[in-house]
Amino acid sequence: MNTPAASSIMRGMVSPVSMDASIASVEALMKARRISSTPVYDTDGAILGIITATDLIKFQSTGKDPGSVKAWEICSYRPIEVTPDTPATDVAHLMLTHKVHHVVVMENEALKGIVSSLDFVRLFLEQGKTETS
Repeated sequence: MNTPAASSIMRGMVSPVSMDASIASVEALMKARRISSTPVYDTDGAILGIITATDLIKFQSTGKDPGSVKAWEICSYRPIEVTPDTPATDVAHLMLTHKVHHVVVMENEALKGIVSSLDFVRLFLEQGKTETS
């Protein structure tokens, strides 16, 4: 069985946010787009970190005002990065090793997409359909 590349399982429609975006705006974006993570970029446009749904849940438990806290204050810094041609098995290994559910796909310093643990569930189901056909 051929191992697909990260580019074939990633979501390419990514909605990055500025490091100075409020948590309220990040929550609204993630809810509207129905996404579980969003990359955070710095003033130079480089990926600084990532905010996940889990980060937002943790933030909500603090009782702080989401309109006054900025994305850079709660993001996980230096997300795991792979290239579009990284084999999916390598991506899965990185996710397990680092205990993360999202990996950023970069090419020549440009954001190409995100691979999430749900993308592996989707891949598993698709391969199951192919094998039973």
